[in-house]
Amino acid sequence: MWRYFLKILYASLLLLHASGFALGFTTPIKPSPDAKCIEKEREALLNFKQSLVDDHGILSTWTHHLNNTDCCNWKRIQCNHQTGHVHLLDLHGYNSQYLKGAINLSSLIHLQYIQHLDLSYNYFLWNRIPQAIGSFTNLKYLNLSFCAFGGRIPFQLGNLSLLRYLDLRGNLLLGPVPFQIGNLRHLQYLDLGGNYLSGEIPFQLTNLKQLQYLNLGDNSLSGAIPFELKNLKRLHFLNLAGNTLSRAIPFRSGNLPNLQTLRLGGDFNIEAGDSEWLSNLHSLTTLELRSLHNLSTSRHWLQSINALIPNLVELRLVHCSLSDTNIKTLFPSHSNFSTSLIVLDLSSNVLTSSTFQLLFNFSLHLQELYLSVLLISFPISSASTINSSSSLVILDLSSNLLKSSTMFSWLLNCTKNLQALYLSDNMLEGPIPDGFGKVMNSLEHFYVSSNILQGKIPSFFGNMCRLQTLDLSNNKLNGEISHFFQNSSWCNRHVFQNLDLSYNQINGKIPESITLLSELEYLSLEENSLEGPSFPGWLQTQNSLMSLDISDNELNDSVPAWFWNKLQTLSGLNMSQNNLNGAIPDIPLKLLYRPSIILNANQFEDLSNNQIKGQIPDCWQSLNQLLFLDLSNNELSGNIPISMGNLFKLEALVLRNNKLTGELPSSLKNCTNLFILDVGENNLSGRIPSWLGESMQQLIILNMQGNHFSEHFPIQLCYLRHIQLLNLSRNKLSKAIPACLKNFTVMSEKIINRSETQRLIYEYNTTTYREIYGFFVSLDYSIDITWVWKGVEQVFRDPQLNLKSIDLSSNNFTGEIPKEVVCLVGLVSLNLSRNNLNGEIPSNIGNLSSLESLDLSRNDLHGRIPSSLSELDFLGKLDLSYNSLSGRIPLGRHMQTFERSSFEGNIDLCGEQMNKSCPGDNRTTKAEAATEKDGDDYDFFEALYMSMGKRKHGRLVNPDELFLVTHKKKDGAWVDTRVREVYETYHQRVRDMETDNFVGATTTTKIQCWKDVAGGKSRGRVYGTRDLAANIHHEVKQATMRADEIDKKYALVQEELSLIKQQLAMMLEKQGGGSSTGTSRVHPHYDEDLDDHPVP
Repeated sequence: MWRYFLKILYASLLLLHASGFALGFTTPIKPSPDAKCIEKEREALLNFKQSLVDDHGILSTWTHHLNNTDCCNWKRIQCNHQTGHVHLLDLHGYNSQYLKGAINLSSLIHLQYIQHLDLSYNYFLWNRIPQAIGSFTNLKYLNLSFCAFGGRIPFQLGNLSLLRYLDLRGNLLLGPVPFQIGNLRHLQYLDLGGNYLSGEIPFQLTNLKQLQYLNLGDNSLSGAIPFELKNLKRLHFLNLAGNTLSRAIPFRSGNLPNLQTLRLGGDFNIEAGDSEWLSNLHSLTTLELRSLHNLSTSRHWLQSINALIPNLVELRLVHCSLSDTNIKTLFPSHSNFSTSLIVLDLSSNVLTSSTFQLLFNFSLHLQELYLSVLLISFPISSASTINSSSSLVILDLSSNLLKSSTMFSWLLNCTKNLQALYLSDNMLEGPIPDGFGKVMNSLEHFYVSSNILQGKIPSFFGNMCRLQTLDLSNNKLNGEISHFFQNSSWCNRHVFQNLDLSYNQINGKIPESITLLSELEYLSLEENSLEGPSFPGWLQTQNSLMSLDISDNELNDSVPAWFWNKLQTLSGLNMSQNNLNGAIPDIPLKLLYRPSIILNANQFEDLSNNQIKGQIPDCWQSLNQLLFLDLSNNELSGNIPISMGNLFKLEALVLRNNKLTGELPSSLKNCTNLFILDVGENNLSGRIPSWLGESMQQLIILNMQGNHFSEHFPIQLCYLRHIQLLNLSRNKLSKAIPACLKNFTVMSEKIINRSETQRLIYEYNTTTYREIYGFFVSLDYSIDITWVWKGVEQVFRDPQLNLKSIDLSSNNFTGEIPKEVVCLVGLVSLNLSRNNLNGEIPSNIGNLSSLESLDLSRNDLHGRIPSSLSELDFLGKLDLSYNSLSGRIPLGRHMQTFERSSFEGNIDLCGEQMNKSCPGDNRTTKAEAATEKDGDDYDFFEALYMSMGKRKHGRLVNPDELFLVTHKKKDGAWVDTRVREVYETYHQRVRDMETDNFVGATTTTKIQCWKDVAGGKSRGRVYGTRDLAANIHHEVKQATMRADEIDKKYALVQEELSLIKQQLAMMLEKQGGGSSTGTSRVHPHYDEDLDDHPVP
């Protein structure tokens, strides 16, 4: 679907560009016979050409040829016919013809008289807009749209004081909108839409009094709309939708009187005054309101929209929580349904079939109707049909609740003019009836993916002579694919471009008749049961094919030599998960790129999981636009070719599980955009190069496991601040693990939402690169990562960002475990097993609060097991076996749940887990006796917790208040440092619980948190009743007071403590809760509202 939308968008924009977009900024290109080129300007143009890649001959006339020295006669250039100075340079791309490479505007510095510069629709991925753009002070027209520029908008644009037209839309621009744009007092057209701009809208834009067109839509702008924006009286186009703007709408009646198009969206506080302004926009023909969630409850705004409808050509009310009742308010009668309304979009609301029926009774003049992501189902009244004379050409009912195949029967009675039909993501069942193809003669684009359609693929699709796109993916279609191709006339063979049959149950061999589809550009047959036995020879004649996915089938054969030449025209290839074999020849590969699919997965090559043999050819010089390369799980051998260092744009390189040898070539340090480098399970050797950390600081996944890398862990790897998965296991690395691991910044960030982390970790087979890795702007491709998780090797598809892991196991590391590792509080898995580490386990290892798996087995660690391990609430895998640890194994929390195997091989360990008593278990120390003479504190604490929310003097005490009262001195200072830390830990526990449960903490949950932190035996208590009593007296000075010292303090407050117990017992008796010292230790009911009411 996205390809269709983008093609329509690009075609429309180019058409508008050619016509000047009604503003008259585009100047037609024609020869200038009287002009004579200025020599230094000609040389500047030739130097500019050298930095560009022109595969399509756009600049073919720009030469040094003796008969062609006058640059004023070159294509795409105009000169002033009197002076000879270049004043227009129009290099916009279109369709599949475009420029790429680097932009070297400094070479054009001599074009000081240029007034018109257009570089739109080219491919300069991640290039920054040069700051030198501010030097062309005579510019009046600047168009850099849809070029894939990255980085920030240069503030030097503010120097172009004569500029009237500025278009930067559809790029990858980041950061704020430069306030210096407000200096462009002559600007009439400003388009920054469709980028990633953030921050607030600069109020300086309100200086642009001549502005007629302002588009800031589809960015990440926040804050309020500048109040002064109302003063732009010439404005006739305003788009602020697709941002996170908030607060009040600043416009009032009489503001922006010339508006013809208004697109708004955000968390606005819409008011009656705003609606009055809206209803007075008498010139308005296009209205889009997006994500205004309180629109459904604003009677004034709905009435204003109702008043505007008779004059509107386009109305979009998307994601506004509208109900059927709201729609009836907008369209109360047939007379209110404007004959001028052409486009209506009510997607992503809470509308049902009744709205669907209402609209089809009234909307006879609509051409485009979008009703996706609603609650529409069938059957619909038989009277609800589209009049056969209807002009509807686009109908979108995707992502609804459509079930019955009667939907298709209903469509048979619909308009004969329908050109695009979207039914994806419903629950449509059964076969598509044969009559559908006969009636839908005008259909050009048909999307019905992700339903439950069954039966064979209807052959009538090949007889629909205008059909260009067919998407039947993710259904339950079956039968032989040859039936589909051989029983059709394919009268649409010259226009049919996109076919997606992936994720069905189609079998058989692809017939040679597919060659009739000579214009096919996109073909996906992924995950069916297509067979060989020979390699699909029909690919040899598909000269228009741009993207091919035949992965996850049953193809088997050697890859013929001619196929590798086909890669010269492909922009996307996925042949993984088959049984293909053969060698990759040494040929000059060159993947193409099409601007119409710039933000999607089209620059990748995947030949993984086949049986490709031989060496990887050294032929990557011309593939500098490649973004993703996966050759994993084959039988490739030899060295990694040096020419791979030319893959400057590469974001993921996966060569795992081959037979590659040698060292990592230093040329790879040129691949500075890599996010993933996976060379695991090969025979690579030598040092781990320092340039990995110096040049690849964007790395998020680094997997080098199962090779022969030797010597030390280079400290330069600590430069990888974004690293989240680091695996150097099963190599020959030695010496100490560096302390600089603490520099892994992302691993030092604590996981906030634990429940979301769990969901992501265990649902790792359902998503794509783009959904998981937001930083992969250009990829929509899945990758498998093999990782040892909780002691078991697992395959993770698209491992999510919350899976933060370090695996240095099975090496020869020596020395102690660096204490700095405890700084990595976001770490989920740590494996240092099977090394030669000595010393003690860091005592504060319990700081690794996100840890789920810890393996320190088979080293030479000694000393006690730190008690802080019992604080790791999420630890599910623990292996400390075969070391020299001694002493008692800590108890508490879930430490008792680990089996003997987690501790075996440590002959001096004792405790419950080993079924081995520790020395002194049968003797009672003085301190223990002192504790026991107090009786079982358990009863007291349970009563105390039960009573939280109740206090003497008829007043309530909540957990926060009780903690403060009992742990601060009279002057407000904390009793001691430990108490302050306990209180902070308590509040952190409350925040974590709120985050995990998506609700605010109640009294009950706060009590549980208080118990976890502060009290109750076997509940992590850090002190007993004596400590609490001493705290009440505000005299505890430190946490290490001996039992006899505590007794002295206790004697001073026995009376107070007794009074508290009596009060608790009395209140429990009044509520029928029993005694505070009985066996009923947990009150079955907590009153969540007790904090707000006195005790009776």
